[in-house]
Amino acid sequence: MLKKHTTIAMIYFFIIALSGLILRAFPVFYIPVNYKFLVHTHSHIALLGWVYTALITLIYLIFLNSQKVSKKYQIIFWSTQVTILGMLFSFPFTGYALFSIIFSTLFLLASYWFVLFFFKNTPASKKKSHSYKLIRASLWYMVISSIGPWALGIIMNTAGSGSPWYKNAIYFFLHFQYNGWFIVALCGILLYIFEKRSFILPEKTFRQFYYLLNTGVIFTFFLSILWMKPNAVFYLLALTGGILQLFAFGLLFREILSKGLVAFRKLPPLVIFSLRTVLILLVFKLIAQVLGAFPVISKTVFTNLDLVISYIHWVFLGIVSLSLFGFLFYFDLLKLKSIFLYIYLAGFFLTEALIFSRGIVSISGMGDISYFSIMIALSSIIIFIAITGILINQFFTKNYKLK
Repeated sequence: MLKKHTTIAMIYFFIIALSGLILRAFPVFYIPVNYKFLVHTHSHIALLGWVYTALITLIYLIFLNSQKVSKKYQIIFWSTQVTILGMLFSFPFTGYALFSIIFSTLFLLASYWFVLFFFKNTPASKKKSHSYKLIRASLWYMVISSIGPWALGIIMNTAGSGSPWYKNAIYFFLHFQYNGWFIVALCGILLYIFEKRSFILPEKTFRQFYYLLNTGVIFTFFLSILWMKPNAVFYLLALTGGILQLFAFGLLFREILSKGLVAFRKLPPLVIFSLRTVLILLVFKLIAQVLGAFPVISKTVFTNLDLVISYIHWVFLGIVSLSLFGFLFYFDLLKLKSIFLYIYLAGFFLTEALIFSRGIVSISGMGDISYFSIMIALSSIIIFIAITGILINQFFTKNYKLK
């Protein structure tokens, strides 16, 4: 069952890789597709298709894997898939319109259903674990993030899409998806793997990590509103959030390096490689958050779309997706060959370098940036090839076994 669900998640990743390739080809070729509609499709299927489906599959496997709740979970899962498919077949043709809004709304309701299902059916014995506490927090962030989409309808009918509140509602959703739901959930899964290998964070260390991490998640939201050039206190709050997250992950990795290194080294080599790469990417993200709280940098970033996209892809394609590859592989839900992972990373780093460079060149006015479009489109082909290879390989995966 869960192998099939993972395959579905990978199909969504294949779709977003294909749509991303088409979006990159727009400046190079004439494509008879509405660009804005395709962007909506790309972003929704990325967050709500690939990542959401992969995460709830892992969460179910870890905390809820029981025949007693299997049928209920199946109903929730397939109901959710109907809403995702509804978005997939409505956004490309209508953008934000009646049917896409209906399916987006139904998805939110289905996600609430899963949260209630999780809280109700997780065994009491597992609720004492550190991993559960992080997953619980991440699911609450997912619910909190949905305030953004709900607010969009009200904003559209009152202030309009040109209002600063419209953009802030989108940023609110994205922030608590990426930094709350996604990353906190991935931390929970990581701790679960260590817990199963007899490495448990000391209670005091976990409490410090937990509160620093979650306070940092809340405060770093203010990075998303700095484009408005608000009062200096918001810059201070954003900076505080970035520093708190630096301390949080510093505590976590110090503990792992000092006491959990034996357990880490016993992980499968491909998982170790993935997590080490994610660690490097995470360090850059944490530093970027701190730097982004300074006015001169925040102003530069928010006025340059390439830098914004580069950061979003750094988190989504790098930290989040690479972590999911490693965790799905660890639990034998994804058959991942190292060659495809290396091709994926090559495409990822090349694309990131080109998008970031185009942003810098654009700011500095040092030269023509038109040739970057062709190079970015070509580098996107590398990512598409990797995802296609992983998906094809997935159809030959044997049934999973819980480790």
